[in-house]
Amino acid sequence: MSEIKVLWVDDEIELLKPHIIFLEKRDYNVTKALSGTEALEEIKKQNFDIVFLDENMPGLTGIETLAEIKEYQVNLPVVMITKSEEEYIMEEAIGSKIADYLIKPVNPNQILLSLKKNLDLTRLVSEKTTSSYQQEFRKITTELSMINSHEEWIEMYQKLVYWELELENIDDSGMFEILESQKNEANIQFCKFIDKSYPKWFNSEEGNPTLSHTLFKNKVLPVIEKQKTLFVVIDNLRYDQWKAFEPFLNSSFKKDTEELYYSILPTATQYARNSIFSGLMPSEMEKLHPDFWLNDTDEGGKNMFEKDFLEAQLQRLGKTLNWSYHKISSLRQGKKLSHNFRSYKNNELIAVVYNFVDMLSHSKTEMEVIKELASTDKSYRSLTQSWFKNSPLLDIIQQASSLGFKLIITTDHGTINVKYPTKVIGDKNISSNLRYKTGKSLSYEEKDVLVSKDPKKIHLPAINMSSSFIFAKSDMFFAYPNRYNHFVSYYKNTYQHGGVSMEEVMIPFIVLDPK
Repeated sequence: MSEIKVLWVDDEIELLKPHIIFLEKRDYNVTKALSGTEALEEIKKQNFDIVFLDENMPGLTGIETLAEIKEYQVNLPVVMITKSEEEYIMEEAIGSKIADYLIKPVNPNQILLSLKKNLDLTRLVSEKTTSSYQQEFRKITTELSMINSHEEWIEMYQKLVYWELELENIDDSGMFEILESQKNEANIQFCKFIDKSYPKWFNSEEGNPTLSHTLFKNKVLPVIEKQKTLFVVIDNLRYDQWKAFEPFLNSSFKKDTEELYYSILPTATQYARNSIFSGLMPSEMEKLHPDFWLNDTDEGGKNMFEKDFLEAQLQRLGKTLNWSYHKISSLRQGKKLSHNFRSYKNNELIAVVYNFVDMLSHSKTEMEVIKELASTDKSYRSLTQSWFKNSPLLDIIQQASSLGFKLIITTDHGTINVKYPTKVIGDKNISSNLRYKTGKSLSYEEKDVLVSKDPKKIHLPAINMSSSFIFAKSDMFFAYPNRYNHFVSYYKNTYQHGGVSMEEVMIPFIVLDPK
């Protein structure tokens, strides 16, 4: 650590000699000043890291000296020391942006603590966080080999996201690389768990996780039945992105429930989101609602009928509600709903699908500027946070709070930054998604995929008798052998969904109460 330079300003500086010796023994370089005028002269001669400033001095007072210091060097931390506890002095000092406030008599340890708090905080937090994660690393490694339930996997993923957010602002790339490798290992084990467990989840509901098709009935409807509710589905929202913008809701809502549920496979909008609104698995949608359901090879928009699906689900559940549905895919549509929101104040349910995060993910593939802005998970979170803070959605949510609405925020699936290509071959009708494929005569690398040779077992429609589904594991993506290099360079390090990873499958479901 380089030498810390301290300026101590007090008209009775000689009485503080023991304090100064105490600091100098700990390698702090202390310069003394007897007045505000002398202090300002010292500040103009040399650079200090921090100033300890007596409030009550003859000539220039501490408050006046503080104002002069800030005018000359606005970011220099100043710790005000005073005999007085009068409120107006404290308010004036705090309003002038002091770094800390100490009441006389001060002891040396108080001074040392103030120095560490103001100068060493970032380093101390970094060291404590790194040390804590190092201790947790071995525990996580052991737990990964023992996890065998959907509840334990949710706990593990939440733990990994917690450490990712803790470590993201620490200047220790080596530690972050260790976390990344641990996440990769977790995803390998998670894919094995899904391969073994997922087909069993459809045999009965008992003991199984909440899935896309049971979310509305089991989680959303009980909330609506107690209080009018704004139900927001933000397409393609990961748990870490939710944690990034959660603080912006603290002024208008308090959290009731935060949990994760499991997206169905494929973790793609036409399957997972339609499943939420219909309360059905895709094979059931195809059978019961042939006018609404389109398979991968069919022409037309695959997500055009969420409102119709929700209406049918409410009828099937025997629920008569005053409700409305809104899909937001542009700033103009968001502003329109924000402007008209109060006209829905008597609704029992306002359902909103907000598409920004999904559009951001696709834009990252198409636009070089987005590739630059969202090149890592950290920057992707930051971009999501910036969008939410300035979006009409935040205004809609704040209006909902003032009107007494409960708020549910959830999503249909997450997304993952894909790194490694794996070759796939199929006929001309093979689906286009980079993280899952369906069709007949599929050829693929078995180690890189989860396979469903009989889609009916996981309640997916079979386009023809020999159709199967394959899902890319972890951070793999499918590439065709022809134009392989071009394909790989275009899609590598982009955000995709449809496959099997913790980030895509385990997704947030949040219930909040209006303040």
